[in-house]
Amino acid sequence: MALSTPQRQIAQNTARFRVAACGRRFGKTFLARNQIAKFASRPEQRVWYIAPSYRMAKQILWQSLKKKLIEINWVKRINESDLSIRLVNGSEIALKGADNYDSLRGVGLNFVIFDECADIDPEAWFEVIRPTLSDTNGHALFLGTPKGNNWFKDLWDRSTTDARWASFQYTTLEGGRVPLEEIDSAKQDLDARTFRQEYEATFETFSGRIAYAFLRQIHILKLDILDTRVIHVGMDFNVDPMCAVILIQQKDALYAIDEIHLRNSNTNDVAVELQTRFPRSKIICYPDPSGASRRTSAGSQTTDHTILRNAGFEVRAPRAHNPIRDRINALNSRLMNNQGVAKLFFDPKLKYCIESLEKYCYKDGTSIPDKGEYDHMFDALSYCVDYLYPIKRDLPSEAPQRWAHNI
Repeated sequence: MALSTPQRQIAQNTARFRVAACGRRFGKTFLARNQIAKFASRPEQRVWYIAPSYRMAKQILWQSLKKKLIEINWVKRINESDLSIRLVNGSEIALKGADNYDSLRGVGLNFVIFDECADIDPEAWFEVIRPTLSDTNGHALFLGTPKGNNWFKDLWDRSTTDARWASFQYTTLEGGRVPLEEIDSAKQDLDARTFRQEYEATFETFSGRIAYAFLRQIHILKLDILDTRVIHVGMDFNVDPMCAVILIQQKDALYAIDEIHLRNSNTNDVAVELQTRFPRSKIICYPDPSGASRRTSAGSQTTDHTILRNAGFEVRAPRAHNPIRDRINALNSRLMNNQGVAKLFFDPKLKYCIESLEKYCYKDGTSIPDKGEYDHMFDALSYCVDYLYPIKRDLPSEAPQRWAHNI
């Protein structure tokens, strides 16, 4: 597999522990495959690739890695059930998920890759994997896009005090896989801080307010004329409180015009309330995805999504939750994009919604939202915004031209 110059600089560095902070679509997967091949080409090695979840590990790397190893006749045996490959030289490659990191204990490793490690619990490294490298004098490579000043940043800083560590930082553009015009387009979609983090791989401080782009003097706006023929409703299912934010679209902007905040309630009550307030409107709901299987109405055998459909509403929701990081970025990007343009506004009567934007914060010193009384209305709003205006994630991957190592 041919590497770009930045990828090659990381690959050829001989430090025992390497940390690479890279912008989106830099080519971290290509680099990971190259390094897996390099270390597994030595006889009797045990090499692991660890992603935030088992499912992600399989989706990101399994098919392409398996295909290449078969093509060059490296493979002795493949185990599809546990995503492991035994090579003809006695080495073993395995893909793992950090979502159940306790199950990874007790195996001596020669080389391990943590991918998207900012989204991995640090205990997976410090308590579980680090000891497995001790008796083998094994190596580790940490790859990812920054996510605030969390443990990934701490690892990246280690090179300043420990000669065993090396750190690298490359932007998306330096990766050479994404054209400049696409990056310029991303600047239009993202707020400045999110763009720096996602495309320039900078470690941004995310403590404090989650909706950091919200400003009362800009985003609170009362419309004189409301076109409510079609309304969009972000909804969070919770017995106490049930929350919904009602929005309308005008051109390329969203306007939050009303809210529902019901104590000791259920989905049926919210549906009735929406029908009462907007009897002539087409109602499109963007609810919590988990409502496809959960029931907030006591004794009901009908799911929350079905209740909404039975009420005559259109339901739009992904099959599973998008990462909260993406929902937060999508919301802040609508509040203020990189060009300083606001495209999300709120009627001043939206007490609970505005309060959530101003008071919903991260836990001190972390990028973890502090769940409490302000998250429900925020979630309701972000489900709608994220569905209508999602952050663009990935471009189609490019096939590698050749494999770098031979047994």
